[in-house]
Amino acid sequence: MTVPGEKIALFIDGANLYATAKSLGFDIDYKRLLREFQSRGYLLRAFYYTAVIEDQEYSSIRPLIDWLDYNGYSVVTKATKEFVDQTGRRKVKGNMDIELAVDAMEIAGTIDHMVLFSGDGDFRSLVEAVQRKGVRVTVVSTVSTQPPMVADELRRQADVFVDIIELQTKIGRDPSERPAREARPPRDDRAASHTPQFLQRPPTTPQRASAPVGADDDDESFE
Repeated sequence: MTVPGEKIALFIDGANLYATAKSLGFDIDYKRLLREFQSRGYLLRAFYYTAVIEDQEYSSIRPLIDWLDYNGYSVVTKATKEFVDQTGRRKVKGNMDIELAVDAMEIAGTIDHMVLFSGDGDFRSLVEAVQRKGVRVTVVSTVSTQPPMVADELRRQADVFVDIIELQTKIGRDPSERPAREARPPRDDRAASHTPQFLQRPPTTPQRASAPVGADDDDESFE
């Protein structure tokens, strides 16, 4: 997937990566993920994109954002927008596609290899544009679920497609460390993430975790 000595940049669609790993039953260890790609070449940047609900007294994404920001990641956030759909249901919207695309085009002239952690088909045009600048592009998602989490057009456009299940032993957390229950993230339009498990200490007694406002298992699409 990588060539020794090449300059690499990671672009992580936070909500999409979280949903992909969750669908496969494992958690991402972001410390191990960073080390893995640092060992594969010169890691110039590791971008992480997520939306945040700013009016919440406590946001479950904040510990992850703070940890990433202090440990080698370039974190890009945007406040979500709340609205009510035609059925009267409260939704949270926070799409980070534009921010990711702008950063990718700006850095394309200084890297050899872009690694995109997302299955969102909207990124196909971005991948093609970055390739025209001479950059190899690897897309990391999965076809191991039904339906697949990666859009077919994005997978075909990439120079290399890596099923994230192949990286599980290198970037996943030890299942024995996983809490019995965790809060679900806000999910509409990929405005999601979660408290990183490696920042949590296993509780001595069971604790109740509630889903953030806007979380809905049936309203998400990554196509």
